[in-house]
Amino acid sequence: MAEVIRMPKMSDTMEEGVIASWIKKEGDQVESGDVLAEVETDKATMELESYQDGVLLHIGVQEQEAVPVDGVIAIIGEEGEDIKDLLKDLESGSNGSADSKEESEDAGEEESDDSGEAVDTSDINATVIRMPKMSDTMEEGVIASWLKSEGDQVEAGDMLAEVETDKATMELEAYEDGTLLHIAVEAGGSVPIDGVIAIIGEEGADWKTLLKAEQSGGKSEKKADKSEKKDTSASSSAPQAEATKDTTTDSGRVKASPLAKKMAEEKGYDLSQIKGSGEGGRIVKRDVESFTPSQAAPAPAAEESKAADAAPSFNFPKVTAEESYTDVPASQMRKAIAKGLMNSQFGAPHFYLTMEIDMDRTIEARKSINELSPVKISFNDIVIKAVAAALRQHPDVNTYWMDDTKSIRRNDHISIGVAMAVDEGLIVPVVKFADTKSLAHISSEVKEFAGKAKAKKITPDEMSGNTFTVSNLGMFGIEEFTSIINAPESCILAVGAINQVPVVKNGEIVPGNTMKVTLTCDHRTVDGAVGAAFLKTLKGFLEDPVRILI
Repeated sequence: MAEVIRMPKMSDTMEEGVIASWIKKEGDQVESGDVLAEVETDKATMELESYQDGVLLHIGVQEQEAVPVDGVIAIIGEEGEDIKDLLKDLESGSNGSADSKEESEDAGEEESDDSGEAVDTSDINATVIRMPKMSDTMEEGVIASWLKSEGDQVEAGDMLAEVETDKATMELEAYEDGTLLHIAVEAGGSVPIDGVIAIIGEEGADWKTLLKAEQSGGKSEKKADKSEKKDTSASSSAPQAEATKDTTTDSGRVKASPLAKKMAEEKGYDLSQIKGSGEGGRIVKRDVESFTPSQAAPAPAAEESKAADAAPSFNFPKVTAEESYTDVPASQMRKAIAKGLMNSQFGAPHFYLTMEIDMDRTIEARKSINELSPVKISFNDIVIKAVAAALRQHPDVNTYWMDDTKSIRRNDHISIGVAMAVDEGLIVPVVKFADTKSLAHISSEVKEFAGKAKAKKITPDEMSGNTFTVSNLGMFGIEEFTSIINAPESCILAVGAINQVPVVKNGEIVPGNTMKVTLTCDHRTVDGAVGAAFLKTLKGFLEDPVRILI
């Protein structure tokens, strides 16, 4: 009997997998234990084994396609077995829910259409004013204050209200002539983008029916001939508008709407030469549109021209270039990194502690150790050992924040995650029970992890169980940096390069070797004094490595 092969959950954080490559093809004989495909998860590329004997009858997902956990990827059965009914059942299972969804959407649309047709707004000479998007990141606006009241006459270009956005408080300009019939949001109220904030129209217009149509989702259509007639009359009358008031304030500032300022800047117009027809002599959109620059150039312009003629001229080659880019789909690992680190960065209150450490004795100790060690000991290996020893003295740092129970878990074991860069992103293999292992043992494990990571053979078990993480960029010459906590851990240590610098010893300036480390702490579990005490202990171990053995 044919068996459906589904996408297994290959790690605790996996939500979907990508078929990197199929090892078997349709029609191939398959035995239990054979590798069917390579699957790219959020942590590594892993092999998908078969637990069935038979023939690979059907491949449901092509290479480089993503499949959610428990999604169908293949069917294995006996040679010649008819799987049409099985495929039909699988397809109908998905289509059935889709059909019901479409039917419910159709029903909802019909209901919405019916309610919309019940409210006729075609003869209402009024316009709904909505909350505009005033910045690229704006999602809603708050009415800071209304500059017009219900019943006031409004002309295009008048300021209706002040709106507080996520970046600044800005003026909301009217683009319609008429009466402010209705204010939908009081001062201090928030409105999402495109939300109704007011209605402007002819005096006595039935704005309540128009508002009812908006609230019920009905159509609010105006007759085309009326709107066209209004636009035509507005455009024809705009050039004839005359300014009756001065366009500048007592302080000399030109009174103009934000839109008018932007249009004048784009067209290269001098606002002081434009007469305003808006409220109080304010320059509005129609004034800029109808403005014709004078043919006579002002005196300052003539002086600038003379200065330009006197300046030396250079013939630069004309540069022709074209902007271009390529969108690269994020790998599963990159998606997991983005999701996990974003949740940690914005979910945990980070703070940072930096300390400079004298590495002279560590350099001497490493040289002596490597003369006897079966494997070459790196500075990072010594840092891992020192961190493990320091954690044993400071158990409050070796903790987790348990978000589900809002509690602190104090770990009795010490396992150090070692951040490693790979082509797809970043992985963190774990040196488990690091405080009980020798330097040679730690070094051997880290080197083995590096080889497996490069070959994409590292297992989820080797990347789990860490209680603290070390991230080292010293080999790239980075002097100091900050890391994002690897949740649910409480801390992560960022290790910089060892630099030769002048230091003061015994009252004299001599050459020295120093290294900066930065401890990132989750303030929910670790306070500043606790983190500082841990760094002080770590500094003592690295400045005198013999103390690690005690």
